[in-house]
Amino acid sequence: PRSESVRHDNLAEQAYRNLRSLILERKIAPGAPVIEGRLAEELRISRTPMREALVRLVGEGLLERADARSYSVRKVSPTEYFQSMQVRETIETHAMDLAVDRIPAAEIDVLMRNIRRLAKETEQEALHWQADDRLHLMFAIASGNAVLVKLIETLRVNTRLFEIAGPFRRVAADGAEHLAILSAWRAGDVKGAKKALMMHLRSLQQEALDVLSGRRA
Repeated sequence: PRSESVRHDNLAEQAYRNLRSLILERKIAPGAPVIEGRLAEELRISRTPMREALVRLVGEGLLERADARSYSVRKVSPTEYFQSMQVRETIETHAMDLAVDRIPAAEIDVLMRNIRRLAKETEQEALHWQADDRLHLMFAIASGNAVLVKLIETLRVNTRLFEIAGPFRRVAADGAEHLAILSAWRAGDVKGAKKALMMHLRSLQQEALDVLSGRRA
């Protein structure tokens, strides 16, 4: 029956979203085992939609299969991280060029208000990641190029998995850097916004170097 099919699809989508959030919000550590049956019980979802969600997350590069019924959160190497960041510099600034005059000022204003509010709150890491996603995908979505959106989403999975595996504490710094990008864009300074984006991405890479070298623990 159609109603059962719709319910199954909804459960699979719910399982996918819940599990994706658990991974990206650092509630399941990189490399940690993800057991299909145990997870289905914890989230109170039957195994079939849970299996579909897990397979989907494997396809997105968030999970890797360990055996027939278990998975693990994928670990991203430093090399993959830095290479992904280099590509992000190129395609995210290109997305900005394509998005000129395509983002309503009101949308920028709402995002800036949200980022400023986050700076005043504690325990806001999950909300920070949501604002981070919104900013970094906003220009690609406005560009109208669906392939560009998918590429940036894939690269962001790579860099996010690396960052959540280390002692990165970027909420305050990210907020200030995000506001610099948006302020320049809001003022019509596309060149300045692109420069602020590049500085932001390179700041992230410098912090990664500090972590890897032991200068940041």
